[in-house]
Amino acid sequence: MSDGTNKTTTGHGAPREVAVLGAGGVGGLVGALLVRADEATVTFVARDETAASLREHGLHVRSGQLGDVEVAVRATARLTEPVDVLLVAVKATGLADALDRVAPEVLGDAVVVPLLNGVEHLDVLRARYGSARVLPAVIRVESTRVAPGEIVHGSPFVEIDLAPGDVPTDTVDAVRDLLAHAGITVRVLPDEAALVWAKLSFLAPLALLTTRYRETIGEVRTVHRGELEALVAEVAAVATASGAPSDPAASLALYDRFPAGARSSMERDAEAGRLLEVDAIGGAVVRAADRHGVAAPLTARLVAELS
Repeated sequence: MSDGTNKTTTGHGAPREVAVLGAGGVGGLVGALLVRADEATVTFVARDETAASLREHGLHVRSGQLGDVEVAVRATARLTEPVDVLLVAVKATGLADALDRVAPEVLGDAVVVPLLNGVEHLDVLRARYGSARVLPAVIRVESTRVAPGEIVHGSPFVEIDLAPGDVPTDTVDAVRDLLAHAGITVRVLPDEAALVWAKLSFLAPLALLTTRYRETIGEVRTVHRGELEALVAEVAAVATASGAPSDPAASLALYDRFPAGARSSMERDAEAGRLLEVDAIGGAVVRAADRHGVAAPLTARLVAELS
């Protein structure tokens, strides 16, 4: 087991101190990969009981793509020292409470990299930490926390896209290299709107329909094909009005390539009785539709039903 506690140097300008806010499916996986790569000191920031469990038992990741990862980790309930990079990997439903664990004055000059669903969290983070410190990002992965410190990575990929926003180019490059050295596929894209809406345009129809009907991706794309096509078209229209290119046919083709038994994270949350990200995912689409005068009746109905 790697100890995950030795501070390492990755070269001039490279991040040496990383904090990961949240130790769920996304934060646990990405954080464990960073610890294994030994490119920087990694500290998890989580609830008291989770932090205590991580310190005692470490992190265990099961992954068909990346192999099993077992690492000892540093963990705390509140960030007390500046870092170079803060990865925000909590659910949107817990963002407000989680940010209380990372005070702006403690964060120093760190770049904040959000790995959340939705689009509106960027405004929240910029208001709290400043626009020049928030690096827009999206992650594509299927990864689930099955117990504290126990992560199952199910997808054959871990992909993160970044868009510079107002962050300096050398900082963007340093974050890209840090993640890439951990085994993550990373791209830097020029357009922030395209970045965030590309993921939301894919995620919203899938999450809303799989959760509404409590069915797998395979069942949604066959039994509820008409609603899926209508919802994809609605969200694509909202994305276009929000300044992002959209391709409904490409989204449908991507759904068709997924394993039939795959489930969305929102549907898994519903089955487990956890709070749902309906507002962050579907609600964000409805609010953007209202702002731009785009009709999105099916999206609005599903949001209302799931709320």
